Amino acid sequence: MNQIATLISLAVFASVPLWLQDPYLLNALITTGIFIIGAMSLNLLLGFTGQLSLGHIAFFGIGAYVSALTSLGFDVGIVGDFHIVHVPWPPIVGFVLAIVISGFCGYLVGRLSFSVRGAYFVIVTISFAEVVRLVALNWVELTQGPLALTNIPSITVGLPGLGYLVLKTKLQNYYLVLAVAAAAYFLISRLVHSHFGRAMRGLMENETLAVAVGIDVTKTLTLAAVISAGIAGAAGSLYAHYIRIIDPDVFAFINTVTMVIMVVSGGKGSLAGPVVGGVIFGLLPVFLRPVMPPEAQWITYGGVLILILFVLPKGIVPSLAPRLGLSRAKGNKAVKVTERTAGERA
Repeated sequence: MNQIATLISLAVFASVPLWLQDPYLLNALITTGIFIIGAMSLNLLLGFTGQLSLGHIAFFGIGAYVSALTSLGFDVGIVGDFHIVHVPWPPIVGFVLAIVISGFCGYLVGRLSFSVRGAYFVIVTISFAEVVRLVALNWVELTQGPLALTNIPSITVGLPGLGYLVLKTKLQNYYLVLAVAAAAYFLISRLVHSHFGRAMRGLMENETLAVAVGIDVTKTLTLAAVISAGIAGAAGSLYAHYIRIIDPDVFAFINTVTMVIMVVSGGKGSLAGPVVGGVIFGLLPVFLRPVMPPEAQWITYGGVLILILFVLPKGIVPSLAPRLGLSRAKGNKAVKVTERTAGERA
């Protein structure tokens, strides 16, 4: 049933450009889709390992800058007359490098910070995001600082026998974002339903018991951080090549808050939660903007969020899925597996 619902949802999203002719709304859907990918990556940490990263936007921004600089090229002085010169590479290479380098940064943050938990981990992630923002702001020779990187080329894909296609139009970018979002959803789905996913859930539900049955806490959490950061980097790359201008404001804390709202309102720990929450809170400002002043928009935005969390405290998807017959009878499967394994070992 879940697979059927997923395929129907994908078909609905794919059909949107066929009946939606408003370029403003299509642009809003593209940017919302990019942040939904970021929210899905955050959900892998927050929803399936229980680790709240309030600096997750750092990986998004790193992906954006890496992809932009790869496709623009740069000439940076290091020591004296020694310069590092990089000629522009195809944007698709920048997209791949954005995933790799963001994932590597996730590895570094994970190795350094997963020895602590709770508030300490949150502080580490916020500090990391602020350091990266300051680097982007002050390393003017490389990033142009507050002047921004401009004229970032659009992503180009090669079509066998047909040459190259430059994805410039909103329609082309919509389907590109949809394809990446579907790939990220599929990857996360396979992960959380694998042995690795059961280990993540086990750590979240009962870390002591998970350690007792042989789950490596640091290795599991670090790998989750790497994958999460890589997906966030892919979202940042899409953002850079679609907007075609990047400045340090991409690291703004409000962007992390937006992702957290998407995850929590939709239902953390559920695959579809960030998608549902992202569509609601990504498009809500778009529909409120023409009918009320900015102050009323923020009040309404906050009111809708409070209402959802009050009526559906587990989030939209976990609360409504059982009533619609879309949930699987898993319960605390990961915990039960670890408990059974612990009993066998005992």
